[in-house]
Amino acid sequence: MIQQHSLESFHSEFLQEIYSEAESRDMMRSAVFLEKVCEILEATGDVGSNYAVAEYQKVGMEVHGYDYDSERKCLYLIVNQFFQNEEIRTLTKDDIQTKFKRLKSFLEKSVNGIYKDMEPAYESYAMAYEIYNWYENRAIDKIIMLVLSDGKATRSLINLESEDVDGINIEYRVIDIEYLYKVYLSEDESSGFNIETSLPFLKIKGATESYESYLTALNGEQIVDIYEKHGKKLFEKNVRTFLQFRGNVNKGLRNTIKQSPEMFFAYNNGLTATASNVVISNDKIVEIENLQIVNGAQTTSAIYAAYKNANKNEHIELSNISVQMKLSVVRDTEFQNEFVKNVSEYANTQNKVNKSDFFSNSHFHQEFKKRSLRIYAPAIDGAQKRTLWFYERVRGEYLNEQAYKSISEKKQFKIDNPPKQSIDKTFLSKSENSWFMKPYIVAKGAQYSFVEFAEHMTKKMEENEGVVSDEYFKRAIARIILFKAIEKMISSSDWYGGGYRAQTVTYTIAYLAFYVENVKDKYLDFNLIWKQQKLPETLEKAISIISEVVYSRITSPPHGSANIAQWCKKEACWHDVQKLNLSLDLKGVLISKAENKIRSIDEEKDRVLTQGIEIQSFVIKTPIASWKNIYNYLSEDEFDGLRLTEISILEKQANSELGLPSEKQSKILYKIYNKAMDEGFII
Repeated sequence: MIQQHSLESFHSEFLQEIYSEAESRDMMRSAVFLEKVCEILEATGDVGSNYAVAEYQKVGMEVHGYDYDSERKCLYLIVNQFFQNEEIRTLTKDDIQTKFKRLKSFLEKSVNGIYKDMEPAYESYAMAYEIYNWYENRAIDKIIMLVLSDGKATRSLINLESEDVDGINIEYRVIDIEYLYKVYLSEDESSGFNIETSLPFLKIKGATESYESYLTALNGEQIVDIYEKHGKKLFEKNVRTFLQFRGNVNKGLRNTIKQSPEMFFAYNNGLTATASNVVISNDKIVEIENLQIVNGAQTTSAIYAAYKNANKNEHIELSNISVQMKLSVVRDTEFQNEFVKNVSEYANTQNKVNKSDFFSNSHFHQEFKKRSLRIYAPAIDGAQKRTLWFYERVRGEYLNEQAYKSISEKKQFKIDNPPKQSIDKTFLSKSENSWFMKPYIVAKGAQYSFVEFAEHMTKKMEENEGVVSDEYFKRAIARIILFKAIEKMISSSDWYGGGYRAQTVTYTIAYLAFYVENVKDKYLDFNLIWKQQKLPETLEKAISIISEVVYSRITSPPHGSANIAQWCKKEACWHDVQKLNLSLDLKGVLISKAENKIRSIDEEKDRVLTQGIEIQSFVIKTPIASWKNIYNYLSEDEFDGLRLTEISILEKQANSELGLPSEKQSKILYKIYNKAMDEGFII
């Protein structure tokens, strides 16, 4: 369960995370702030899955990133107001107006072709170039300008009036520290939004205190209007948050919309949705709070796309389209996440849903999380203290762990779990996909990368349930160390011009993997990186060679591919990089396939002993308060699945009566701990 910081403590901890990550990755603090906030806004649906960092500052102009939703023809322009002050600063009216004025100036210059005077080697060129083309091709219907800040704005300044310029609707939004704090407090990552409507309904009997259900119907105009206003926020809880529109719209749906709209209700299964509340007046639903479509993304997409893409001579009768909706209202926020997850899983039968679509709640994250809590990294540089790599299975988990700790307990927590060693699932997916030789996927953005990683690991887990082993965890962390080290190396290199660092990192790692596997026919010894918690000097030298050549290659696209950012997203770019004919000295950091097999056997022999010691250490270090929470949680279900002996050991541990648990008792407690986590309990 999410625990609460105050706004002030959240602000302080949030900044500390940014400072730590900026140092570990050799990035500007403002750039990390932008990246962190955009990841949050992507989860809440305030930006799409294709956002890109692209800084450009000239007299009267300022922009730090952009995104484009091709379906809604919506352009997002993003700018920072990052105070990075210990106290929460006030975001004034002048601050906000100045930022929006600079964004509008950049927009105006972009549609007039400013890219022609810009340097192609920087991301800002790609941004200006794409904006120019979207505008020329009449592919922009709406522009959303966002000011992101760690300051706090007066609420009256948050909701600003939109305006129409040359037939394009422009919205202005302010994302301040209070907004981010509210997202953090909300388990469902919802920023909260209400939909005003007027829907006839039938209330279904059999509702419980946990939820109530309604049957209703929307017409095509209502669906278009709702999606136009709220976009992907409607799908944020859907297991297919990102996957919903990646396939082609079903031809049958499209034909029915165009040719027989009045038959749509009969032919289509409709929508399955949830909400946190509804307001009823005059026998109609007049307001829906936090509507979430958990099944029916294809239906929504088909209707919206048919309307937006209709030819001038083609008239779509939206009012004749009726779509049934099964709406479940779940007012209990603690129950809401599990309810939505189950509805998503059981309701998604109209179109095939891959197991990877439910990856966010999968066995992989649970197993990876368990290991992050008990596998200590080796002490390095003369340090006596071993540390952990903290894995955020749930957004905000690193902050939650510190919520109610005393100052001394927080200090100890950060010693055990250094901020620079906190990682989340999207960063893990970028690191892993890079090594899996899919840099063109990583270049597409965090969510594309995450989905690809989900599909890859789901397939691996189907083949072998034990694929997420202790050794896999150590190798994955070694690859994260590799990823971060390359980021820093590139930033400090003489040849680096300042653009496309992210693409250079992923392509450098991919080429290293390709070279080791296809040229040397060997394995990289990740155990060396794990033991040293840094790259061996030999590997650093090789990477310095690869990264420089890779940077030159990807920033020199073939004729007709002037946009470097888009070129890096194509598999053809990866094929081109593979043609590099490098000769690298990797002596001492490679192992043969035979040696790797022997190591795997030896590791399996040592695993039981090592696990026993680590499990005992883990149990001892887990606070008594956590054991009490687990005891209370499992007691609600009368300790289902536990033997009397196991219940007794848990009870004694929760009451501090066990003393120092034996290895056998520790294994039982560890098993109970995992049972609680597997059921969705968060310590």
